[in-house]
Amino acid sequence: MKPFADLLMQLALTPGRNDKIAHVVQYFCAQPDPDRGLALAALTGALHLPTAKAGAVRALAEARIDPVLFKLSYDFVGDLAETVALAWPAANAHAPLRLSTCIDQLAAASRDAVPALLTSWLDTDDADVRYALLKLVTGGLRVGLSGRLAKIALADLAVAHGQAISSDEIEEVWHTIAPPYTGLFAWVEGRAAKPDAHGQAVFRPAMLAHPLEDADLNTIDAQTHAAEWKFDGIRVQYVAASSGVKLFSRAGEDISAAFPELLALSADPCVLDGELLIARNGIIAPFADLQKRLNRKTASPKLQRDFPAVIRLYDILFDGTEDLRPLPFIVRRARLENWCAQHTSALAGLSGLIPFTDKTQLAALNASARADGLEGLMIKRLDSPYVAGRPRGLWWKWKRAPQTIDAVLMYAQSGHGRRGGLYSDYTFGVWRDDGTLVVVGKAYSGFTDAELKRVDAFVRANTMHRYGPVREVAPGLVMEVAFDAVQLSARHRSGVALRFPRIARLRWDKPVSEADSLANVRALLVPPAT
Repeated sequence: MKPFADLLMQLALTPGRNDKIAHVVQYFCAQPDPDRGLALAALTGALHLPTAKAGAVRALAEARIDPVLFKLSYDFVGDLAETVALAWPAANAHAPLRLSTCIDQLAAASRDAVPALLTSWLDTDDADVRYALLKLVTGGLRVGLSGRLAKIALADLAVAHGQAISSDEIEEVWHTIAPPYTGLFAWVEGRAAKPDAHGQAVFRPAMLAHPLEDADLNTIDAQTHAAEWKFDGIRVQYVAASSGVKLFSRAGEDISAAFPELLALSADPCVLDGELLIARNGIIAPFADLQKRLNRKTASPKLQRDFPAVIRLYDILFDGTEDLRPLPFIVRRARLENWCAQHTSALAGLSGLIPFTDKTQLAALNASARADGLEGLMIKRLDSPYVAGRPRGLWWKWKRAPQTIDAVLMYAQSGHGRRGGLYSDYTFGVWRDDGTLVVVGKAYSGFTDAELKRVDAFVRANTMHRYGPVREVAPGLVMEVAFDAVQLSARHRSGVALRFPRIARLRWDKPVSEADSLANVRALLVPPAT
């Protein structure tokens, strides 16, 4: 466990992408199988183990640590695992734990047995290992390492062993191998052949678009580019193969279980690229409706009826076993239209191309997106092949301009990593007619380190109540919040929530009485799209 604990600390304290990758490569080089493969699975969310809830961990801590001391420590640190790891009584003499041993024992334990097992481990190691164990057991391994970065690290490991294997090649066999990935490491290190993905429903790395800038707009020409609406859903890839059918997110996560009805779209071998949406009678529902189905392990018949999923198709990567990715977009588009004509289904529809003549007309179309409940425009070169990653100059996304409101800071919570001990997570609200504040969102970004320290001092000086690591703050600070849309939400008493909120600026100069009202915010609700 000690090497894995050290890796977690390095990742948590390392902001740079390349430095994170380098730490992972060093770990892969130094650690044996199956530990490194299990670490890879843990970091990429591929481990499925019985976990302990936060309440159970808190109960364990309060049985060993003075409750008042624990409460004060948790309030300051803000992270449960970090607080328990640091405050737990000193460890006894022990034999070092192995990551594979811990995972094997967790896999064999019932959920009720996990707290006792965790206690035995916490009693026999240092604070860093305790922290790693708690993060592993609570399912909280969030250290800024995406699945994509992990695959880049594997490609760098291949280079270290004299192999020329790209992260895209690794991506295309990823779903054919299960943890602890011994076959994958053997291939990457040149000790075995490439895993065979033939006939398997595997994810292909997605092609992404660059945000459109003013200079880019001057290069757009109606004779060389196509335009489509950008819908407010999530990007998905539909894969049908002889082994079966799967639905993947843009990042390659298998989300088939959450949308089982979509697997009936086609059994004919193909790979399709599109946008996952909720639609009723041809009307696209707000993103909040889609959120009710995301991140679920199953979807009940009622959930499927109440929130019917569809895919708006953008592209076709494989038609049968033929790889169409090297072909120009205009050719793939014709193949996709032909595929849709042969596979008519209520589960999917073709994303239409939008005719335009010049950039002025494109700008007018983009300006109309919000009123039509759309995110903006996608612009694609007609001659562009389907290239993994984000190649510049081929695809552009032109999102509608963000909206802003003035909201009042209501609650604050400590951050994690380098923000640990500073109140950096802000919940804000707007005024109701009765003169009370109601929550409409939460933001974690959009401010400088200097601004963070000033807000932290304000929170500490204006705390009215404490709820564990959360502080309720007296109304006194207005935040200008930028966001993409307002949507209905049952989570907040306001009945609404902001989509992708971020702090645009701190309005120390503005009286809280001049912050926005709930009526103003509700007036910005996203209309349904067609």
